[in-house]
Amino acid sequence: MPNALLVYPEHPPTYWGADHALELTGVKATHPPLGLLTIAALFPPSYALRVVDMNVGALQDADLEWADYVFTSTMITQHVSLRAVIERCNRKGVPVVAGGPHPTTFHEEIVGVDHFVLDEAEEIFADFLQDLEAGTAKKFWRETRKPDVTRTPVPRFDLIDLKNYATMSVQFSRGCPFDCEFCDIIKLYGRVPRTKSPEQVVEELDSLYRLGWRGPVFLVDDNFIGNKRDALNLLPAIAEWQKAKGYPFTLMTEASANLALMDAMMDAMIEAGFDSVFVGIETPNPEALLKTKKQQNTSKTQENFLFHAIRKIQQHGMQVQGGFILGLDSDDEGVFDAQIKFIQETGIPVAPIYLLTALKGTDMYERLRSENRLLEAPLGTSAMPLNFRTEMSYGTLIEGYERVLTTLYDPTLENYFSRCLTLFRHLKPVQHLRKPRSRNEIDAAFMIVRRRLSRRQLPAYSKFIGKVSKKYPRMLPEAIYLAAMGYHFEKISRQQVAIHDFLGFLRGELEMIQQTASGCVSKTEGFTSQWQTSFERAQARYDSVPDEYRYPGDGLDDALQSFRRAADARADEFARSIAVQ
Repeated sequence: MPNALLVYPEHPPTYWGADHALELTGVKATHPPLGLLTIAALFPPSYALRVVDMNVGALQDADLEWADYVFTSTMITQHVSLRAVIERCNRKGVPVVAGGPHPTTFHEEIVGVDHFVLDEAEEIFADFLQDLEAGTAKKFWRETRKPDVTRTPVPRFDLIDLKNYATMSVQFSRGCPFDCEFCDIIKLYGRVPRTKSPEQVVEELDSLYRLGWRGPVFLVDDNFIGNKRDALNLLPAIAEWQKAKGYPFTLMTEASANLALMDAMMDAMIEAGFDSVFVGIETPNPEALLKTKKQQNTSKTQENFLFHAIRKIQQHGMQVQGGFILGLDSDDEGVFDAQIKFIQETGIPVAPIYLLTALKGTDMYERLRSENRLLEAPLGTSAMPLNFRTEMSYGTLIEGYERVLTTLYDPTLENYFSRCLTLFRHLKPVQHLRKPRSRNEIDAAFMIVRRRLSRRQLPAYSKFIGKVSKKYPRMLPEAIYLAAMGYHFEKISRQQVAIHDFLGFLRGELEMIQQTASGCVSKTEGFTSQWQTSFERAQARYDSVPDEYRYPGDGLDDALQSFRRAADARADEFARSIAVQ
């Protein structure tokens, strides 16, 4: 019986990882590795299977010694951990099979992998395993068409310990009908959404229920309403199951902003148990949205369409979580205040802001390449580096980006809690979505969060909880949860600012070295002194970054080494010019 070890590499700290909020609960990871668990269900009974989620526990040498093969699935942010896993497998002589979105796009840059199973694997995996066992498997396996997901088996949730996770995951559909220029989803999964049957989805929910799960379930579709007809057909089946079980799950998903135009869809989602939805809002700037082909976030007939769309979703009973981007073409210096104003006034507490990255394979990547605007930049992790020349100056963009972060998630969290109260003012209360909690449970949760907040954050937290207790008492559990998320977001924002500031500092030091070299003409003393002082300052600035902000792949070490190489090269160039004189 072959032993297959399914390894899910580690994510770096991210906004969505909720790392610091999870510290308050003792839970180890936000979501399970759904892709790997789906692959696990494709193995025949002749295989012995183990799952190691490195976000939950370390990969041990004993695991690798047990394994005949290691199978991995990764997203882009996991590339640093994947590389470490591959190196360990190579040293142990364990063959590596890699798949998932990251290898599908970047397989040419990944070394040490024995076999790649790219794109979606359902319809080729059995043939791959057969050739693998026979010793005839080729290096690259690629599906030539989009698989029929009605044949996708129930993920092997039994292979993980559900208690390690904050949320369970289920997938209903793949693909999205929209063609946003910066998005790689349609390149990976197509523009015609493929959906599972209602019976399949209910069976997956039932599998989680039988294993003892109670709580949040995330339908991980990139656009739940991409196939409106099938979504409307699914929701009554989920609602019937939830009612029969006493609503054991609260559901959330991702959807496009045009959900706000679908009253029947929103009503059906509420009935099925959805209490929140993530919307890719990106920017309140219609010109930038249209340039990136995100017309679904605009309207020719309604001013402030996005504002009203969010308010309407909230008034149906679902919290809106929003994703935002800075660095889009057509953005000007007014975009920073516009982002802050929009997020505060709409009441979106969970509102991560990212700098735009041109993802390989997207229409934006190809356009920027044709415009000669792409830059050489290392593959990013939690905050991808800009890999193209923006229309706005780099310095203005970074300064504005940091101001948006530090305003939305200010050190006191006052702005954050203000958004939470705005949300509660407009969020329609739905009885079956709010499970009653005992006073002891609420008090204990309140104190857990209170003990972690800084002295600067405690006054705003206490005031926030006091107002919720008086005006929205049924929302107290949600208020404490949001406070934990605010704690996480503020820490992640400080981390990102520290990293960006360090990288900007190095650029400034290198410019100073170059200017000094230009001004020294025939004297080496001034340049040598500047060169040495810059090295010392760079090392001191590096040492000043707190350890809690550092993680594998944060880019700090690479940036410092790159700075030293560039400074040394400038020193060599200067020495040669002096010798010639």
